[in-house]
Amino acid sequence: MRRLISIALVASIALTAGACRRKKKPAVKVELTDEGSANSQLLSILSVADPKGTPQLVKGFYNLEDNQWRWTMAKFTVTLRPPAGAAQKGATLVLKFAIPDPVIAKVKSTTLSATVSGTATQPQTFTKAGEYVYTRDVPASALGGDAVTVEFTLDKFLAPTDSDRRELGIVATSVGLEPK
Repeated sequence: MRRLISIALVASIALTAGACRRKKKPAVKVELTDEGSANSQLLSILSVADPKGTPQLVKGFYNLEDNQWRWTMAKFTVTLRPPAGAAQKGATLVLKFAIPDPVIAKVKSTTLSATVSGTATQPQTFTKAGEYVYTRDVPASALGGDAVTVEFTLDKFLAPTDSDRRELGIVATSVGLEPK
């Protein structure tokens, strides 16, 4: 599993680099080892604006806006490195985000849920626009290995329109696993 995540991360980096055609840069060679050295560069906590963390935004995130935040789709996924000791003590999942007025005006309420390596966390429903922090305890059993996949789901979101072809969920600023 760890090896598959490493391969997926390297593939994501390669695809991201290939999509940007401004200047041709020399190829970077990434070698995977059994010790998971590629995963040692994974962040436990990442700002969605930090270029180092961009490959960890696996799916469901749009381009960076105002150099600080990204819209998400209804389903979005990140890969995170568990903090030291998390396999014994567990960790805390923290997602910092905002729900803009136009979204809540249209959907009235939205429920955010998350799974960490397949382990579900308690969902939370939001009925007002504003800035929020979704914080959930994650058991140690979900945090083994060098990397974990965190999948978020919103039950309601803005569907694409003629003026904006994107599916809009929330405005994310950071996500991470904090030590307990």
